[in-house]
Amino acid sequence: MRFETDKDLQREKKAIQRFVNLFGGSYSKLGPHDVDYAVYDKYDRLISFVEVKGRNRTIAQAFPLPIACRKIEKLRQKQLNPVIIWDCLDGYIYGKLNQIKGVERVGGRKPREGAANDIEWMTYYADKSQFTIIKH
Repeated sequence: MRFETDKDLQREKKAIQRFVNLFGGSYSKLGPHDVDYAVYDKYDRLISFVEVKGRNRTIAQAFPLPIACRKIEKLRQKQLNPVIIWDCLDGYIYGKLNQIKGVERVGGRKPREGAANDIEWMTYYADKSQFTIIKH
């Protein structure tokens, strides 16, 4: 069962738009069982794949940054400059997957009815120095 709402998807879209605007690029949304986006440079060359995670906290409260290990594996398989973006209430945080180090452990969120992945293997990133932080 998918739990993303239209509001979640709009927030995700705003985050990727802000990210590609940093370098004049563009993006395309990928399928529901893939990572979120393919990213292109200003010449329409594929340069990266991106996963966007909503974080309902301010940047100051966001760390450690969580992401499911299965999402990391999907990004890792893409191999072309994989990036993770956490969209926070007052900005966003991003890092290149091959340049960040985290800790894996079982975690997630309070289980919901019909949800298979609420408790799963997660990676948590606590070191702020590994990331680029951009406030709105």
